[in-house]
Amino acid sequence: MRIGMVSPYSWDVPGGVQSHVRDLSRALARGGHHVSVIAPGASRVELVATTGRAMPVPYNGSVARVACGAVSTVRVRRWLTEGDFDVVHVHEPAAPSLSLLATALTDRPVVATYHADYTRSRALAVALPMIGPALRKVRVAIAVSHGAARTMSLQSPLRPLLIPNGIALADYRPVARGPVPRAGGCTLGFLGRGADARKGLAVLLRAFDHLSTTRPDVRLLVVGPADAAVVRSRVAPQVRDRVEVTGTVSDAAKVEALRRMDLLCAPNLGGESFGIVLAEAMAAGVPVLASDLGSFRAVLDGGAAGVLVAPGDWRALAQQAGALLDDADRRQALARAGLRTVAAYDWGELTPSIVAAYRRAVTGRSSHPAVGSGESLAG
Repeated sequence: MRIGMVSPYSWDVPGGVQSHVRDLSRALARGGHHVSVIAPGASRVELVATTGRAMPVPYNGSVARVACGAVSTVRVRRWLTEGDFDVVHVHEPAAPSLSLLATALTDRPVVATYHADYTRSRALAVALPMIGPALRKVRVAIAVSHGAARTMSLQSPLRPLLIPNGIALADYRPVARGPVPRAGGCTLGFLGRGADARKGLAVLLRAFDHLSTTRPDVRLLVVGPADAAVVRSRVAPQVRDRVEVTGTVSDAAKVEALRRMDLLCAPNLGGESFGIVLAEAMAAGVPVLASDLGSFRAVLDGGAAGVLVAPGDWRALAQQAGALLDDADRRQALARAGLRTVAAYDWGELTPSIVAAYRRAVTGRSSHPAVGSGESLAG
């Protein structure tokens, strides 16, 4: 099958949707499908067509780097013509970017994946009458979570198939961990865009500041885009040398960083439709302490595969982190539970359901025209 895959967000900047598009495309290619990806961005990447530098716009409580306009339209139309795809798979089709353009321009069956989780959008309400005709071309809809399905209901009457974000488990290969922290002390970890307030790094820094007063061995490893000077300025001067900020890292370096953590902290404040950082930590055998968001609770099997605390409560975060650092047996039990849970998110398990969605679209079987919690292709 020839598949055109569209990312609405810049390939130059790491993000959950871009990772999803990349890893799904790789999994489909391993299955013998021909996949071509198009995305905003200036980078030249094998098998990815980029349409030029993206522009930042406020979107879903953050800043999205998107592309639209005459140049993007020309390049998307050319990509569609040259690709001669059996199906076009767009991600976040309502975002003001390439996915919307591709949906509007193509005459091939469209499958759309919805990632975002929000309850209302003034911009979407204003734009929907204009973009509605394009969105109605979607034959099969996929939502990565129940939250994403609720968000999709603001845009479409279709009932989505629930297929979560995936992860390439073979890339993580958890290492054996001893019963006590390794030499050099305990390491708390954070993975994500530190400058995005929704990711909750400020909450973790307060918790770390509190923990460090009684734990001279505790360290903090911040992995992902963040200004090291700004991050360290938010903790007491005497513990700043215990805070390491990697900045943007490669996939391989991210895995190595996860292996250095004794506990992954995800203190996010909201706006998360899935929780891929939790899945990545679990795949690396790292126990997880996370905010009690609906999407995080679902990924952590209701709390069986990780510890949950109230979002924004740095005292509770510090208390639970300290308790877990003191209890190696519990950390190991959580790591084992995480490995069992994350197995369901391996792309090898999920890709057949997505291929079935493509076949449904190609044969003209659309998603049911009624809003609901979704259905499983496996059923």
